[in-house]
Amino acid sequence: MRYDMDDLLALMTMLRDRQYGCPWDIKQNFESIIPYTLEEAYEVLDAIVREDRVELKEELGDLLFQVVFHAQIASEENAFNFSDVVQTIIQKMIRRHPHVFPDGTFDSFGKPSVYSDEEMSQQWKAIKAEEKRLKGKAEQGLLDVVPESMPVLMQAVKLQKEASKVGFDWDNITPVFDKIREELDELEEAVKELSRDEAEAEMGDVLFAIANLSRHLSISPEQALMRTNVKFRRRFHYIETALSQNKRPLSDCSLDELDQLWDNAKAQGL
Repeated sequence: MRYDMDDLLALMTMLRDRQYGCPWDIKQNFESIIPYTLEEAYEVLDAIVREDRVELKEELGDLLFQVVFHAQIASEENAFNFSDVVQTIIQKMIRRHPHVFPDGTFDSFGKPSVYSDEEMSQQWKAIKAEEKRLKGKAEQGLLDVVPESMPVLMQAVKLQKEASKVGFDWDNITPVFDKIREELDELEEAVKELSRDEAEAEMGDVLFAIANLSRHLSISPEQALMRTNVKFRRRFHYIETALSQNKRPLSDCSLDELDQLWDNAKAQGL
């Protein structure tokens, strides 16, 4: 049997049914499922990084379930429902893409765009500014649009991107590398002085500078680190497997031996 979106919505309603539903699902609220929503988003990213399309299909389903879960809770509060979520995002995307939908409807799709790349960029900014004005957010500080609950590396990139819009940024990448070296020197000095608080502050500066470099290179620091984490897991698993075959525990090996196995894994392209 093939299920569709209506079946998923019906399933969510049944799981939250006060008489016959699942006790765990029934007691959840927006706040309690935040960790699961974040977890599912990162598991989608993990599947993409590992290029596992079968896993990606499943993780996208898990993430979609989180969206449906939030929408169901909102529906029970008479705030909005899943249909409202769909309506809102479609309206927003059509509104933000007048170069694709000239008259603001699906019917106008396929007509040649009359906007240059620069005009599209300016139009996008103008549309978002108008959206903020209508929401009463026009008087916010420049950086207030970046949620404090956002993952910190992503948040750092967003903060820097917003600041760059008013010229608070370097014109090229050279001073970015210089800044990283400067922050590393300051971190090293703090460590030498055995100042934990200062070391923590300087470590934050180093990470912020690294995030800035990622932004200048148009690389997501979250995704880059995720790929490195996957690589580290893969190579360390190789070390564990090699030692297991020789019936040797990790704790019996010297660092030189472990480094050699690590190099072997690296040489094999792991």
